[in-house]
Amino acid sequence: MTSEEKTSPTLLVLAAGLGSRYGGLKQLEKIGPSGETLMDYSIHDAHRAGFSRVVFLIREEMRQQFESQVGSKYEGILEVDYAYQEIDDLPDGFTCPVGRERPWGTGHAVWAARKSLVDTNFAVINADDFYGAETFKVLMDSFKKTDQLDDTLSLSMVGFRLAETLSEHGVVSRGICKEKDGNLESVEEWTKIGGNPIVGMDSEGQEGFLSGSEIVSMNVWGFPSFVLPLLEQEFIHFLGQLLDGDLSTEFYLPAAVDASIRNGRARVGVYAASCRWMGVTYQEDKSRVVDSIAKLVDHGDYPNPLFG
Repeated sequence: MTSEEKTSPTLLVLAAGLGSRYGGLKQLEKIGPSGETLMDYSIHDAHRAGFSRVVFLIREEMRQQFESQVGSKYEGILEVDYAYQEIDDLPDGFTCPVGRERPWGTGHAVWAARKSLVDTNFAVINADDFYGAETFKVLMDSFKKTDQLDDTLSLSMVGFRLAETLSEHGVVSRGICKEKDGNLESVEEWTKIGGNPIVGMDSEGQEGFLSGSEIVSMNVWGFPSFVLPLLEQEFIHFLGQLLDGDLSTEFYLPAAVDASIRNGRARVGVYAASCRWMGVTYQEDKSRVVDSIAKLVDHGDYPNPLFG
């Protein structure tokens, strides 16, 4: 590996989700014409943009399946590493409540990969989303533009238009963003978003209308390695605020970033996506995504097979 490759950013792929709404491990769902997954297309695009290392954040029991079905594809192309999200991986002084059945959310997922992200800038994406090639070029460029001039961390986010991230087959959760002069002012987790007109539930549990033009976070972030202590502090605050008996609440990555903006510890440059997001939240979404990927392959945007 060259010195340039050693200093290139790492791609962190969040792939530990249970896929409860989808009904299975949608991270490994075959979407492309030669059986490619959505994360295969993201990793292909990231590699073309200049990323030379990928870390898969998974549950430890998934490793054998991931190594054989996913990681083996990239041998000789990228450096591959694995990190694990487990419910009992908590900061010092905390223990997992009895009855907790699932990990702590996307903010915890990034923190759980901390040992694989030492001394490297890194980008974060979801395993089960398609972001488009331009998204990874924007992420790579964002690292080059970031100036760390003071104690305020400089982060970046690629945002998508809400209307282009909805499912026809059920409701979704999204981080609704507010920005000013190219910087993120806030990001609020909304749930149960869907319908026509579009309605959803804000972070206070109040139903509200959305226009569809809002910029949303789809967990596409660019971070310096020293964001990890900040995430840990926000996670400690989150754990300290848990109500007794609340076994379902999650530490969302957008909420952690929002808290860091509000307390003046981070500034986030927002870059609008020029590509169309695609994902399979529900089983019924799959056929539409398969057709869309096939058109991109037919158009020559991607080779078939993707890794061959």
